Amino acid sequence: MKPRVLEILKKLMAFDTVSSESNMALIEYVRDLLLTQGIESLIVKDASGKKANLFASTGPEVRPGVLLSGHTDVVPAAGQAWTFPPFAATVQDGRIYGRGSCDMKGFIALAIDAMLDAAHHTLNRPLQLALSHDEEIGCVGVRRLLDVLHLAPMRPFLCVVGEPTNMQFVLGHKGKGSYRTYCRGLEAHSSLAPRSVNAIHVACDFIAALRESQQQLQRHGAQDSDYDVPYSTVHVGQIVGGKALNIVPNLCTLDFEVRNLPADNLDQFLEQLRERAEVIVQEAKKLSSVAAIEIETVNTYPGLDTHPSVEAVRFLKQFAAPDTGTAKVSFGTEGGLFKQRLDVPVVVCGPGSIEQAHKPDEFIEISQMDAGEAFLHGLLGSLKA
Repeated sequence: MKPRVLEILKKLMAFDTVSSESNMALIEYVRDLLLTQGIESLIVKDASGKKANLFASTGPEVRPGVLLSGHTDVVPAAGQAWTFPPFAATVQDGRIYGRGSCDMKGFIALAIDAMLDAAHHTLNRPLQLALSHDEEIGCVGVRRLLDVLHLAPMRPFLCVVGEPTNMQFVLGHKGKGSYRTYCRGLEAHSSLAPRSVNAIHVACDFIAALRESQQQLQRHGAQDSDYDVPYSTVHVGQIVGGKALNIVPNLCTLDFEVRNLPADNLDQFLEQLRERAEVIVQEAKKLSSVAAIEIETVNTYPGLDTHPSVEAVRFLKQFAAPDTGTAKVSFGTEGGLFKQRLDVPVVVCGPGSIEQAHKPDEFIEISQMDAGEAFLHGLLGSLKA
């Protein structure tokens, strides 16, 4: 790993870019660093002006570019048992420790270094960089950047999303829908419970419907053996209801998610779920007309399904290690959004292991940084005129 890469990575990791915080200081650092080599950046801020995406390109503007994409936000370190400073890069025993080292500031450091190198060469195709905010809370921030890139006269030739994959080519991942459900009942004294509608009981019936939906997806939904869990999944992650034991609750709120294979349609799933919810509500309304189940969509992002035979994959395999394989993963990335909005082939490939992400003492192996550097060096070499 080049000294400059480590220097950039140390700078990146020193910024506390937990999703709840601003990432502007990091974005401004990258913008200024690129500008030292004459590379100008487009900054796309969120509505608050406290967070931003960055897009930069070097090379000929008349041809589609190779886009390197990464998110700048990280998950919180607070409450975890760290033995290393989370917002600093600690190099020890062949590893670099710190929040974001593998997820995914390691790749971003390599991508920035490649951009700086590219500025010194005449290219036959642009090398481009996209940095986003708020990926960790549902791929939120990149959407505003994609709104801008969608209007550009030239779309990328391919996009590499540098999530940690141990430098393997991930060609597919599941989509995700996050939902909040409000189950409403009729408040009453608990001694009169049978005469009222218990919102928690309504929620339990709704959860039973979700579990039945999971069974249907497992038995009759799309199947893809390339995934660890080869079908779409439904999961209830949080439930809140009730004020006191002797009060029949009038509200119970629950959050659930669906992680769907690209072949399973989220809208269709939700429509069928609303039909099941209506059956539950009609039964509860025999006791009170206030009974209701309201399902609110919190966030969705699409899955990714890149075919291994597409030109972009064949192009990238030239620079990969001989043992580089292809895989599909259940966790989500911004890759599905790049494919959906820009209609660009996407490969998820970056240094480090997802097994280290989101944990205390997160780290990336220096050998993985070396592998990522070699990959991007070969990629850049192919773009030189």
